[in-house]
Amino acid sequence: GKVFLIGAGPGGIDHVTVRALRLLRACDVVVHDDLGASDAALLDEAPPSAERVHVGKRGGDARSWTQPDIDNLLVSLCAKGKIVARLKGGCPSVFSRARSEMNALRANGFSYELVPGISSALAAPLRAGFPLTDVEIGKHFLVCSAHDPSSIDFPAFKGVDTCVFLMAGKSMDALCEGLAHGAGKDGSTPVALVRDACGANEAIWRGTLDSIRASIPKSEKLSPCVVVVGGVCAL
Repeated sequence: GKVFLIGAGPGGIDHVTVRALRLLRACDVVVHDDLGASDAALLDEAPPSAERVHVGKRGGDARSWTQPDIDNLLVSLCAKGKIVARLKGGCPSVFSRARSEMNALRANGFSYELVPGISSALAAPLRAGFPLTDVEIGKHFLVCSAHDPSSIDFPAFKGVDTCVFLMAGKSMDALCEGLAHGAGKDGSTPVALVRDACGANEAIWRGTLDSIRASIPKSEKLSPCVVVVGGVCAL
């Protein structure tokens, strides 16, 4: 057997690569994360005979499979000679725990291939109408997980033009405080928050470090979301 670790993109079938579709259409089994609204359309691309296994992986969802269980599943399927399309949200290169799955397959003598996808870190700014970089005000960017704000080294963001935070839905207060006091970012620094970029529940809010929290109704569910901080957000 063989596993293809495939980036399913930020959402929707329009944002997967041609190679991802070709592999999906030729697989024996699809092992997929919670891909939101794109689930049904993507899974319909797999052969009718292909087994579909939903392993969850939506943050905080008690129904999500543990990573060791997913690793063992992939090994088990390979041992049966199956060609597996392992659909992972965004790109396998960004916060996908790909290393654990790679290590498990390699340790058991099975082959795999990494298939790039579009990361929400790259897609969200474009959906909000601005480029992630700019020759004058956005010469560099830093991408960070906001799943655990206490682990972020905010002073390291001081000289960075554009800061991108993934999995930031529950961390807005900590992010704004950390960037203002730890990274020395001015309160007038532009901010864009993009929920469900390219998905059915896409929404975009704009503001500054001082105002962004007040501009979002507390009743709004923000996950999954990307927060971009920097001058490019005002372009």
